[in-house]
Amino acid sequence: MAWAPLLLALLTYCVGFSSQQLQSLKASELVSPGGTVTLSCSLSSGALTDNNYPLWVQQRLGNVPRLIMYSTSTRPSGIPARFTGSRSGNTMSLTITGALAEDDADYYCSVWTGSAHHSGTIRWGSDTKTSLSSL
Repeated sequence: MAWAPLLLALLTYCVGFSSQQLQSLKASELVSPGGTVTLSCSLSSGALTDNNYPLWVQQRLGNVPRLIMYSTSTRPSGIPARFTGSRSGNTMSLTITGALAEDDADYYCSVWTGSAHHSGTIRWGSDTKTSLSSL
């Protein structure tokens, strides 16, 4: 998976400029071990649909980014069920239920803006740093 950082860098580079932006709603979240946290990103205009291919990427310190959710609520193989995805209107959310120490990471949301028959642009939200508090 040595190509993953390069791919992420290339996708980030391709964001470009447009009136449509994807914004993380909070820069950081603090959650207690075993607790629940919801991360959200909002598209500046228009409703999010599965045609936007909404996804979430997790990056732990010192590790390559990994896809943890795509098509709003589909987990790739190996991603635990404590991660769930949803969307409503122009907002997409990732919920971590029963947070573990290994969930301490940066999370990035992404959508594709365009149509099935035309070129589009991949939009990345800024990262949301999720930290676990000690009890």
